[in-house]
Amino acid sequence: MFKELGALTSLLGKQGKIQEEMARMQEAVGKLTATGDAGGGLVSVTVSGKLDVVGCKLSPDSLKLNDPEMLEDLIVAACNQAMGKVKEQLAAESAKMAGAIGLPPGILGGSGFPGLGG
Repeated sequence: MFKELGALTSLLGKQGKIQEEMARMQEAVGKLTATGDAGGGLVSVTVSGKLDVVGCKLSPDSLKLNDPEMLEDLIVAACNQAMGKVKEQLAAESAKMAGAIGLPPGILGGSGFPGLGG
C-alpha cells in the first residue's frame, strides 16, 4: 500500500504527462471495437470501446429457426462475448497508460475506468 502511495505522490509532478496519456487513452478507447458471435455464427454483435452495442447481425439461418427465445439468448451471449473482448482491450490500454506515467501495473484496475471491471 505504501509503495502505491509513493507512486501516486510522485505523479504530482507529472500532471502534463498524465493529461497527455489520458488523451491518448481516450482516443484509443474511441477506436476500439470487438465482435462476439454465438450459435456458430447465427448471431454476431459488435461493441465499441465505450461498451455501446454498435452492430448486430443475424444470419438468414437464424431467422429460419422460428425460435425467438433461443435467438434472444444467442444475442445476449454474443453481446457478452464482445463486451468481454473489449474489456480485455481496455485493460491492456490501461496497463499501457499506467506504465507510461510510472504507475505500478494493475493500480488502475482491470479497465482503468471505474465501473467497467475487468
